[in-house]
Amino acid sequence: MRIGILGTGTLAEGLGRGWSQAGHELVIGGRSRARADALAERLGGTAHAATPRDAVAGCDAVLLAVLWAGIEEILSSAGAAEGTLAGVPLIDPTNAVEHGVGVLLPERHAAADRTAACAPGAHVVKAFHLFAADQWTRRPADGGHDVPTPTVAICGDDAAALHVTSELIRDVGGEPAVLGPLSRARQLEEVAGFVIGLAFAGFDPASAVPHIQTGTVSR
Repeated sequence: MRIGILGTGTLAEGLGRGWSQAGHELVIGGRSRARADALAERLGGTAHAATPRDAVAGCDAVLLAVLWAGIEEILSSAGAAEGTLAGVPLIDPTNAVEHGVGVLLPERHAAADRTAACAPGAHVVKAFHLFAADQWTRRPADGGHDVPTPTVAICGDDAAALHVTSELIRDVGGEPAVLGPLSRARQLEEVAGFVIGLAFAGFDPASAVPHIQTGTVSR
């Protein structure tokens, strides 16, 4: 696939490295062309830098790898309001969460709803918002055979976009779990706040979630 990456931070690099190793073509676009050029050089392979607008042109999927506060700016630079992302799977891993506390910022809607509003016609999929960037560089192929497969909860309204996102999750060693439509994005973002809050308080978030064997839940 040809994947556009909007952003040049750690998540852009972590997922970009995994996708590059899986054979995908990457086009990096960010606020700083110098940082986009540097990231493309580090990723190597078929990765190259471009303007945000050119980075999303002709892509099979686009990753929105920016901080929550930068959503509107980067999507505007990509021409999203003009329909450049219409019909394209737009993967949104952003969290509108107060750093170090985990409390969601006082928004009435999910960050994914804001993304959808800024990119009319795009098929937004909430995904990759719970794990640190280095999760996607610790793969069994690199000798980490004891690394468990992470379950990546996702939600979205378009079946084809969910399928594309699921394939990209598998390409970096994850297992996709479709939670439902994009209306459930707020729930996923609340979980991120829960995890971040516990982690910064010094607790293992996994220890706060009961372990339930698959198939044992009563209906």
